[in-house]
Amino acid sequence: MSNKQAKLTPRRPAGRATIVMVAEAAGVSPSTASNAITGRRPVEPETRIKVEKAALDLGYRPNLSARRLRTGGAANIALFSSMPFAVSAGPSRLGFMMEIAAAASLAAMEHGIALTLVPPIAGADLSRLDLDIDGALVIEPSRDDPYLATLAARGVPTVAIGRVPGGMAGIEEVDLQPEITAELLITHLAERSSRLTLVVGDVDRASYEATEQVYRSFAARTGQEPLVLRLPESEGEDGAARACAKLLAANPTIDGLLVLVDAFATGAVRAARSLGRAIPADLRIATRYNGLRAMQCDPPLTAVDLRLDEVGALAVRKLLSTLRRTRHGNKAAPPQSLVVRASTQT
Repeated sequence: MSNKQAKLTPRRPAGRATIVMVAEAAGVSPSTASNAITGRRPVEPETRIKVEKAALDLGYRPNLSARRLRTGGAANIALFSSMPFAVSAGPSRLGFMMEIAAAASLAAMEHGIALTLVPPIAGADLSRLDLDIDGALVIEPSRDDPYLATLAARGVPTVAIGRVPGGMAGIEEVDLQPEITAELLITHLAERSSRLTLVVGDVDRASYEATEQVYRSFAARTGQEPLVLRLPESEGEDGAARACAKLLAANPTIDGLLVLVDAFATGAVRAARSLGRAIPADLRIATRYNGLRAMQCDPPLTAVDLRLDEVGALAVRKLLSTLRRTRHGNKAAPPQSLVVRASTQT
């Protein structure tokens, strides 16, 4: 190789290449090199080509952390589930939470943002939670939710997926419209059930509250005595199987169960079988979420398409909008919602 040829091929620096090195190699100013790479301001096509070639030859990679400090842009958001793994994860950890996480992570990636999934660990000391995040999503928050309280105390912009019971200042929401879901499922069950019972978790969540209100209104209209069974979320399917077996044994006239949590619903199926109750001939069971548990149950359970792929993407977009408004001091936008679709399978 000749000396002339050697001079045309830049030697990669021993350390990390900087924008100044790229600018020198391309024969332009650092600001022009930066504009050519980021696209913040237009540059001549010939200049952009020279800068891109110099960056490639030097192995230059933008320092995203430094860019974030300069521009105030988001680099990392986190997804929390207020509901424990026992009811939110599903078979092989592929449940309500993970379906939202998959869609949210894709939407975040499209905006050049990383998404951190924070597992719901029972008894975790949230005061020790130390994550370098710009914003957060919280799935199905409870009243006085510890995740929301911790994030608010640290000034982290947050969007709730599902309503916050009682509301919370500064927290945006993606409304899952639980009343619509409840009406769809109760109407379906009531077509062939004369004694309908509601099964929910024992935590104060908006989806449970709204469903119970719809159920009690239905019971009042039809002259039924309302019966609501509240189960510990942490006990999941096994706890539901035990509790539902006792419920059905003590109330043999029950011929319809609206079991809001899918893990509880599959537990109810086990309970019915242990008592010799055929599904759906003797007992009809419906649940809110048409995930793997509902679809793989034998027989498949009546459930609702909550469009969680759209929910996750919408939550990310809403969080990014919240981050922009926070930086510019604008007021919050009203809650956004989705329309659910029924998927009757029994």
